[in-house]
Amino acid sequence: MEAATILVVDDEQPIVDLVTSYLTNEGFVVHRAFDGPSALALVRNVRPDLVVLDVMLPGLDGIEVCRQLHRDTSVYVLMLTARADEIDKLIGLSVGADDYLTKPFSPRELVARVKAILRRNRALRSAETIQRPVLQFEGLLIDPERREVERNGVRVDLTPREFDLLYALASYPGRVFTREELLQRVWGPDFAGIDRVVDVHIGTLRRKLDDDQHGTPLVQTVRGVGYKFVGGAR
Repeated sequence: MEAATILVVDDEQPIVDLVTSYLTNEGFVVHRAFDGPSALALVRNVRPDLVVLDVMLPGLDGIEVCRQLHRDTSVYVLMLTARADEIDKLIGLSVGADDYLTKPFSPRELVARVKAILRRNRALRSAETIQRPVLQFEGLLIDPERREVERNGVRVDLTPREFDLLYALASYPGRVFTREELLQRVWGPDFAGIDRVVDVHIGTLRRKLDDDQHGTPLVQTVRGVGYKFVGGAR
């Protein structure tokens, strides 16, 4: 199996050196960047499978880098924060990273998180070899083979995680999923992060589907339980 490529982005050289050493020892191909603009340039050049991204960066902070990555690529992002309470701030800003890790962290824990994200990615690719049906609802089409979504005939650009989340919900219209169930289905059983990442991705998914402009939201919150998809059959 071809080794996955990881981009490590942090302005602290010792941290970059440490993370690079551990990831390299696990067989990953590792590239390094020390500021936001360099990170974006490297992503365009080397097309990594995953980016380990610090929040505090010179030139362009990690929040803006993450937003641009999700806008322009389908790369996975593991975000590093200096304090545990920053995770709540990042979630509130709907940054949309795939996982978060607080400094100081165990390098082994970081490697485990990286592997979990990539393992889920491989599992999804394997599942895609089994033909899954196109889902059609009033004003919405979800094509798993092309991984495309159309809202009233207009293509909606989703990240891989947002697409998988929408497909999981839309496959069972009306069924209420808890956060834990969605983490299992979309992030995978090895996910060791916080369950509020589900809320972040639901929020960005709703905005991209432009639910506020189309009356009843397709993805609804069931207070105290989780989320459900309520699209009407076509």
